[in-house]
Amino acid sequence: MKYVLVTGGVVSGLGKGVTASSIGVVLKACGLRVTSIKIGSFSLFLHSFCFYYLIIASLRFDLIYSTAAAASADPYLNTDAGTMSPFEHGEVFVLDDGGEVDLDLGNYERFLDVTLTRDNNITTGKIYQSVLEKERRGDYLGKTVQVVPHITDAIKIWIESVSVIPVDGKEGPADVCVIELGGTVGDIESMPFIEALRQLSFSVGQENFCLIHVSLIPVLGVVGEQKTKPTQHSVRELRALGLTPHLLACRSAEPLLENTKQKLSQFCHVAAGNILNIHDVPNIWHIPLLLRNQNAHHSILQQLNLLSIAMPPDLRDWTKMAETYDNLTNSVRIAMVGKYVGLTDSYLSVVKALLHACVACSLKPSIDWIAASDLEDDSAKLIPEAHAAAWETLKNAACVLVPGGFGDRGVRGMILAANYARENNVPYLGICLGMQISVIEFARSVLDLERADSTEFDAQTPNPVVIFMPEGSRTHMGSTMRLGSRRTLFQAPDCITSKLYYNSEYVDERHRHRYEVNPDVIGVLEEAGLKFVGKDDSGRRMEILELPCHTFYVGVQFHPEFKSRPGRPSPLFLGLILAATGQLETYLDENQNTRSPDH
Repeated sequence: MKYVLVTGGVVSGLGKGVTASSIGVVLKACGLRVTSIKIGSFSLFLHSFCFYYLIIASLRFDLIYSTAAAASADPYLNTDAGTMSPFEHGEVFVLDDGGEVDLDLGNYERFLDVTLTRDNNITTGKIYQSVLEKERRGDYLGKTVQVVPHITDAIKIWIESVSVIPVDGKEGPADVCVIELGGTVGDIESMPFIEALRQLSFSVGQENFCLIHVSLIPVLGVVGEQKTKPTQHSVRELRALGLTPHLLACRSAEPLLENTKQKLSQFCHVAAGNILNIHDVPNIWHIPLLLRNQNAHHSILQQLNLLSIAMPPDLRDWTKMAETYDNLTNSVRIAMVGKYVGLTDSYLSVVKALLHACVACSLKPSIDWIAASDLEDDSAKLIPEAHAAAWETLKNAACVLVPGGFGDRGVRGMILAANYARENNVPYLGICLGMQISVIEFARSVLDLERADSTEFDAQTPNPVVIFMPEGSRTHMGSTMRLGSRRTLFQAPDCITSKLYYNSEYVDERHRHRYEVNPDVIGVLEEAGLKFVGKDDSGRRMEILELPCHTFYVGVQFHPEFKSRPGRPSPLFLGLILAATGQLETYLDENQNTRSPDH
């Protein structure tokens, strides 16, 4: 196995996730099979190039300075990301096997088009838990259990065993494993991982290990000079820990000057040709192209002794995708009504899925973020300006999306948004909580059940239309929900969602929830016009609902955003955008006989 390790220095949030993903894209374009591992971080902005973060409010890839205060203090002791606040660390990304992982793994899956496992995300909590379990069983035969060698050995064994698991649907191990080490070199939390990786580099040999260090080249406003000293100190720290970078990936606002490269080469002991510059680009899809144009692949392949089997990188489709987005001029306004809108990374995969769908329709997404609580009647009294602005934004949008979430804050505002979309024939997509919201709204407005509610929000409701699922845990939070890929069977072949999924009889999508639609109320809801067109194989779990008399009113219990890919958007997100732009009916007519290759 060949390993490419990506570390970060100076500050956290430099974009190691995108850098690692882009390296994987370029190597894959060279004909190599690539897998990836993320160590430790549930960091907030690693996926997005912190200093030049895209303005998600309009989803233009404008580049500005991010003021993230919670960027990283990692690796964390959490076993996984499942119990971590989306306000601090962004969304929890869910894998097919039910793993609740760092959002960067979502970036890997989208860029590399692979299906990762929970073990591809290594955390301090997982490592220490595995070692302590062995100690309790007596596996260490009375020896004193220490960070070195027991923790470091556990890290190495984990990396070596996970790296050979195929993630691209083919048999046998990949050619290259790209490892991203969360946090910043010098963090005390990272020390066991640094030592383990040092040992790994020694044991596998230099021709099987390539280290790329991502660092910052700031420009002081007064002087206007590109400063290399922070990177020099970061590399010196890394070398002192026993790891020597083969390539430097330098983050900067502008392209590096030649004298800056020479200075870095001289003081960091890295060949000038191996100093890469990742500067401002129109959108992050340009990063693999930027690396390719600087011959990053050649330097990596040379270090790994793979030049003889690799091909020149073929990035024609990737180039077309990046340039297509740059040239788009028309946009569509999407009202995103949620409870975590103060931190848009909480809905990162939803944003990416909207981007994929819009680009497929030759549009740029313009997302209007609406705090659900601002729509509520109480806000009209307490914050009238925010209340009026939220309603004006909602009414000016071409479609409405209510994403997932937990807790009762903002629920009344979401119900009002669902009611507005239903009564005014505005395309609506409810995901997980958003589906449950549409059921509650329908029960209250159409069935006149004023106290209809979810037992999550009102345990004493006389009309529980959403209830706690029986196999969930009320006492433990981590990994106790219905998680991972589950099959949904379509009940009506002529429903919109079945047609969007290429007339398939079923679909496999990822789940993450504790509450579900009460099966005892399905009959009365369907009699009133709300149709449940997708169910699980037991027939008691409601997975998809539609309102047939509506342009596009769809709710899904699963999370379709997790499987959306560039160039292959989620069918439901595509349907929402098509409906918002008046193209849905034509699209369905043109594709009525098309079947998905996945089914």
